[in-house]
Amino acid sequence: MSTISFFNLSLSFLPLIFIWYFYYKWTKDKTDIIIATFRMIIQLITIGYLLVFIFKSNDIKIGIFIVLFMIVVSSWITLRNTVNKSFNHYLQILLAVAISGLVNLIIIIGFVLDLESLYEPRYVIPLAGMVFANTMNALSLAVERFEKEIERTSFEEARQIAFKACMIPQINSLLAVGLVALPGMMTGQILSGVDPLIAVRYQIMIMAMTLSSAGISAIVYFLLKAKLSK
Repeated sequence: MSTISFFNLSLSFLPLIFIWYFYYKWTKDKTDIIIATFRMIIQLITIGYLLVFIFKSNDIKIGIFIVLFMIVVSSWITLRNTVNKSFNHYLQILLAVAISGLVNLIIIIGFVLDLESLYEPRYVIPLAGMVFANTMNALSLAVERFEKEIERTSFEEARQIAFKACMIPQINSLLAVGLVALPGMMTGQILSGVDPLIAVRYQIMIMAMTLSSAGISAIVYFLLKAKLSK
């Protein structure tokens, strides 16, 4: 696969000028898109250099630190969208994120992928990022919906509505994959020259992992919530 030149890469930003014009015209905010775009560029370049260092060092202590950092930050971001911002609530979210993410990582790294070593940063770090980002998004939906529903109904009904709400995007993505959408990881592998049938296997693994990480995080959270509410 050919390397994208910086000039060609800059062309991908041309549609953003059109978007920015109407965003500014209709919202009177001229900075949101610009700041978000520059942050995206800086963050991705930074993580690119960081990943080069991590892959070369192959130090498991660095990998453990990064995974723990992902757990703490994704839990904090989930808490930001909630009404209850107490430390106890943060611990509940932290446990749900950690248990869900680590269970999936252990299964994928230890049993699904045929790796020479249990710690290969080229696999562990990207997979951990996928798991915890997906867990964070699903749990944010579950908690936000639960807090709204619990004000007007019973715990069981609020849990049912919230659990279903957080799983709808996950289930929809499974139903749409290959028909409406070609997933990013699979597209990237195919563009890199990987056999499409091999790319499909990896994508099936990812889809199963994201569905289970979303479901387990919500289940653990609601089990903790039920236990503490007694």
